Amino acid sequence: MKLRSALVAASLMALPVAALAQPVDGLYVGAGAGYNYMQDQDVKSASAGGVAVNTAGAKLSTNGGVMGSVSIGWGFGNGFRAELQGDYRNLHQRLTGSVDGISLNGTGSALNQTYGGFVNGLFDFDVGVPYVFPYVGVGAGYEETHLSNSAGGASAGSAAAQGILGVSFPIPDLPGLSVTAEYRFMATVEKEKFSSDGDSTKLGSQFNHAGLLGLRYVFGVEEPPPPPAAPAPVVAPTPAPARTYLVFFDWDKSDLTARAKQIIAEAAQNAGRVKVTRIEVNGYTDLSGTAAYNQKLSVRRADAVAAELVKDGVPQSEIFTQGFGETHPLVPTAKGVREPQNRRVEIILK
Repeated sequence: MKLRSALVAASLMALPVAALAQPVDGLYVGAGAGYNYMQDQDVKSASAGGVAVNTAGAKLSTNGGVMGSVSIGWGFGNGFRAELQGDYRNLHQRLTGSVDGISLNGTGSALNQTYGGFVNGLFDFDVGVPYVFPYVGVGAGYEETHLSNSAGGASAGSAAAQGILGVSFPIPDLPGLSVTAEYRFMATVEKEKFSSDGDSTKLGSQFNHAGLLGLRYVFGVEEPPPPPAAPAPVVAPTPAPARTYLVFFDWDKSDLTARAKQIIAEAAQNAGRVKVTRIEVNGYTDLSGTAAYNQKLSVRRADAVAAELVKDGVPQSEIFTQGFGETHPLVPTAKGVREPQNRRVEIILK
């Protein structure tokens, strides 16, 4: 597999910016561990005591090993994320192939430890399945490799790049916490040269494949606040029933349709005909998306309706807006279901 081809493929997968995004919003941290495998690595050249050694046909083969990763990042609330990642890999390598007809199999082995860091860009998708959010990403960074055996060790470094395919599974009862599963392809860009005690070896690029399981935690994710308690009853003549108007919205939108503006105008006209002392504007969403994102979307919908009421002549001082997120659905559904009747704002004249 060539580095250029792998990175182009990973970049193409990240290009379609779908409207369906899991909005990780704000600071998050993550960690993962799993299995690491490196493709056979060519031995490009070698010298012993300053004398060049024929390496044509020599390779380093691996048995696989482990990988660990930690990250800290920021989600922009629209599907995009940026993060800093540190990683560590280790595995054992052994000489294979032949030189001048002499087999190298089993003639030498070394522990390969590779560690470094990346700057990653990622995008999360909402595929309409509750609690399942795939994501893709690419990264650029630097990796240091240390080879060691019983005779000693040597280190070399190289710029590196990686592609990421993953999926996260939010834990419903633990807001902000998700289980993650990832495949990562990492390649070093430069040929690494190792020198020790007058001997030197130059190796081809590394091509690493890793599968990781981990956890990610987004800070500041909270369940929406409960609706306000009903006011205490008072002894007074029974007031006229409150007038209620419903304004509906398209999925993941807070824009007002032409029909919505007609309903708001009717509410504004009736507010001027009766003795209204308070106009409640309450926003809601359906149960698709995360609770934190739905809370913010419900507030944006309520604010859009309130602004239209003011435009239609209602005093700002009479309007009280609230957002209740995905709570109190008109039509009860399972989490993740898109229900048009639940994407609404209620205008209540009191």
